[in-house]
Formats: sequence, structure tokens, C-alpha cells
Amino acid sequence: MSKFETLHLNRYVIDVYDLGIPNRTGTYFLNETKKAIIDTSASPSIPYLLDGLKELQVNPSEIDYVIVTHIHLDHAGGVGLLLQHCPNATVIVHPKGARHLVDPSRLIQGAKQVYGDSFNQLFDPILPIPENRVQVMNDGDTLKLSDDCTLTFLHTPGHANHHFTIHDSTTNGCYTGDTVGVSYEVVLHRPFFLPSTSPNQFDPEMMLQSAKRIRDIKPTYIYFGHFGMTHQVEEVWKQLEYWIPIFIETTKEVVSSTGDQNALLPKLIEALHKQVMEQLETPVSEEARNMINLDLQVCSMGLLDYVSKLK
Repeated sequence: MSKFETLHLNRYVIDVYDLGIPNRTGTYFLNETKKAIIDTSASPSIPYLLDGLKELQVNPSEIDYVIVTHIHLDHAGGVGLLLQHCPNATVIVHPKGARHLVDPSRLIQGAKQVYGDSFNQLFDPILPIPENRVQVMNDGDTLKLSDDCTLTFLHTPGHANHHFTIHDSTTNGCYTGDTVGVSYEVVLHRPFFLPSTSPNQFDPEMMLQSAKRIRDIKPTYIYFGHFGMTHQVEEVWKQLEYWIPIFIETTKEVVSSTGDQNALLPKLIEALHKQVMEQLETPVSEEARNMINLDLQVCSMGLLDYVSKLK
């Protein structure tokens, strides 16, 4: 069931079936002198990641680095489990995320508050990572994978304070995690991107500043955590700048017009869904519709949290 796609020479994306859904979350494999994985998804995705490496004829013991763009569980929850198969790998993480990989108790607590009874099915197990296997990268730090490949780490908050974007010198591409949103290009067969506003560190101004910082690099490609690569980079900036104000204003309108607090979340999801579908204009597949709805549920939680902090 696992599958990988060759993006460029020595660059691959492995579909890791996050939440059991294809085209949802990708792990990137960089096959250089030093071999690196970028983002793992959650622990239930690790068998798919390992199958992808097997299809690529790569032994997990060959992996030198497991890099996480940020520590949200759909990007880093499976790192501890993966390390059991990668005895020679060092984990690369943002300085604000390192302690949560060593002691994931707060990550687990926060995820249980959001996902409730579904937590175990979606994320278990979340294993602590030995401190001696964790390496922090600060803003501007570099990691050389080969004579032809240097990764540069950029602090890019907005989605999360513990987020960095990774520039790849070989492809002039940026691995952005969730910083500049989610791509639906694979399932819609057209460039379409929405911001990722999940709780609880979403900050629209920082998100736009981070997007500008990435844009100023003039990348040729954006590699999204969800999902895949795009070369339509100008569309990424354009759509992010379009949707962020709409998401926020819609949230403010729903909050001001809805007296019942229990109705806030479903009303906001409904309102955002209506606007997204109107923007798409043409009918979309059930796969794409379900994926967008799933993302809007989590986005709505973050938007409500953000707007509540403005009071």
C-alpha cells in the first residue's frame, strides 16, 4: 500500500497514510552522502514509511538524520518509534521543540484535549527520544548532506513557535511543513492552498512574515507536509494572503453572531466550507471534499482559540 514518488534526482516523497488517508501527509527522503528524512507523521504511519524506504532499497540503518519541521504529532509523533529502526540517526529539531521530543508528556496531553477518545488510534505510541540523539538547529544554521547539498534552517513561526523551514541548496526548494499552509494540488489537479491555523500558536501576522521570508529566498519548489511538491510558488503566496483575512473575519462574525458556545465550532466549519467550495466553483471529488473538511475542523479550533485571545 505504501508508495513513493520521485520528485527530482535523489529526492522522494513517501505517502505515509496519515489517519489512514492517501495523499494526506508525506515524508521526504533525501538520498545524499548523508541520508535524511524530513517529517515522519504519527506512529501509525511508520510502517508505511519503512515500506517506502524498502521500496527505495534503503536500509533504515543508513539514515543519518531524521528532521522534523515542527513537533506537532502529525509531523513528529512517530519519531521515537522510527528511531527503533534507525540506530544511527540523529534527530534535528527547532530549539523550542527539543525538550518536548525528549519528554513528550505535554504533547500527549495537548493532543488528548483536541482528539479525545480518538487519540490512541491516531497517535499511539509516542515514545520519548534520548537526549543524546537530539540536535538543535538555530535560525540560519546549516547541515551539509553532501558536497552538492546543504540544508539551511529558517525560523518560521505563525503555525507554531517551534517551526522551521528547510531550504535545500540542490533543488532550491523549501520544506515548509505547515508554515505556508496545505496543498490540495494532488487531489484537485490544480494549485489550491489553504492556511493551516491549528491550535494553539496560530498567529496570522507571523505566518505572513514567515511566508515573506521564504518568498524572499525565491524558491523554485515548495515541499508541503500536506501534501507533495508544487512549482506554483507564486500561487502559494497569493492564496495564503487571500485566505488568512477571510478565515479570521469569518471567525469573528461567527463568534459575534452565535450565542451558543457549543455551536461555534460547527457553525465556523460550515461557514468556511461554504466559502472554500464557492471559491473552487467546479465540483470536487469526495476525496478532496473530505480532506478539506477534515482540515477545516482543526483550522476552526485554532481560529477560535486565536480570536478568543484577542478579547
